Amino acid sequence: MTTAATAPIASTTDNGSIIAEVKDVSVSFQTDSTNLLVLKDISLAVRSGEVLALLGPSGCGKSTLLRVLIGLLHPNEGQVLAHGRPLDGINPRVALVFQNFALFPWLTVQENIRVALNGLDMSPAQGAMRVRQCIDIVGLEGFEQAYPKELSGGMKQRVGIARALARGPELLCMDEPFSALDVFTAENLRSEVYRLWSGGGKLPFSLKGVLIITHVIEEAVFLADRIVVMGAKPGHIRQIIQNEVAHPREYQSPQFLKMVQRIHDIITESRPPDEPAIPAGSEFGPRLEPIPPVIISHIMGVIDILGERGGQMDVFKLDQMTDYDFGHTLTVIKAGEMLGFLDNPKNTVILTPLGRQFLEADTIGRKNILREQLLGLNTFKFIMQLLKESRNGRVSKDLVMEEMCIRLTAEEPEKMFTFIVGWGRHAELFGYSTDTEELFLDPEPAAVAGDGANPAA
Repeated sequence: MTTAATAPIASTTDNGSIIAEVKDVSVSFQTDSTNLLVLKDISLAVRSGEVLALLGPSGCGKSTLLRVLIGLLHPNEGQVLAHGRPLDGINPRVALVFQNFALFPWLTVQENIRVALNGLDMSPAQGAMRVRQCIDIVGLEGFEQAYPKELSGGMKQRVGIARALARGPELLCMDEPFSALDVFTAENLRSEVYRLWSGGGKLPFSLKGVLIITHVIEEAVFLADRIVVMGAKPGHIRQIIQNEVAHPREYQSPQFLKMVQRIHDIITESRPPDEPAIPAGSEFGPRLEPIPPVIISHIMGVIDILGERGGQMDVFKLDQMTDYDFGHTLTVIKAGEMLGFLDNPKNTVILTPLGRQFLEADTIGRKNILREQLLGLNTFKFIMQLLKESRNGRVSKDLVMEEMCIRLTAEEPEKMFTFIVGWGRHAELFGYSTDTEELFLDPEPAAVAGDGANPAA
């Protein structure tokens, strides 16, 4: 994807001055048994005229650092400053865009945006004009009276961005704003934010800087002028990189790809000695497939229903025979398609030949078929290679999660990890210890070559 935007131009004349800053900040939370250190000795400044990205795996404290920086959370140690002065309470010149939209379902688009004006010294006419301006900025003309339930995920997040802009902030903070969206919607909205900041959109007020949290390298390189690479346990800054990729930025340009590779190397270079190296694949390693959030037994249930009814059903009739809501039924069908058991032309769900073989196999035969299908997916091939190349046949959850954050652009890594473990354990590809939080290679199942041999072989 390319963009026609020019170099970022902030609507301010004091480029380079510090808007917000933390110095030697540490944050810890008291749990039942211990004091959990989340951030340690963090010093960071957000400057006027820049987009700053906090990049790192889930659990490294990115959101905690953001909340400290804007005054939502008080650190255990260190200073928080706004324009060089100690911050007392929440910074009133900052607006936050949330990860999961956070809209009021009983309010219209217009009313959700107007909420942001509470406490501002604006007349009703000025407020109405500001709301209209923000609706125009994010491209929601014609949807002013729509309710959140009537909007797509991308449109909901546009409302969230408009609401944040309505306060006229000098610093716009965005906490993984695209992670709840599908890949294509996220890419489009990311380009819109880029266009707004770069001068392609006209803001009715002075926005001096943007701070964005992400776990996607490409997103950081596309949007940010400086990239803060964070590490975990406890959260700390590994490196701060000046992004020198020229504008307009193109995802496939040599300069862009070189920067992505550089950051990937920084993220992976401090791997513990007993952890395997990243398997070779494409230039940045294999792209992993998002695993649908369903359990294998749900897929088997749909296969059984189809088997009892000739191997083919209308999707709506199939949905009526499950206990799921329609959205989950579609997700189960998608998972079955991914495994090669189902096909879904138009509104029909069909049991494939492999699906029939799976249906007719005994328990061991089903595990063999499932195992073979999982090994055809990059996600499971990648994990198995990590396990086989590790010194003791064990890989930490943290390593897998970190790699998922790098290679999955719009998913929830923690949730995804749960289903990956469930699918892998069901097929007896690997085991998982909740005590050590490690994946480990299962002993080769003795029954693979026995009576339950794969009927597809």
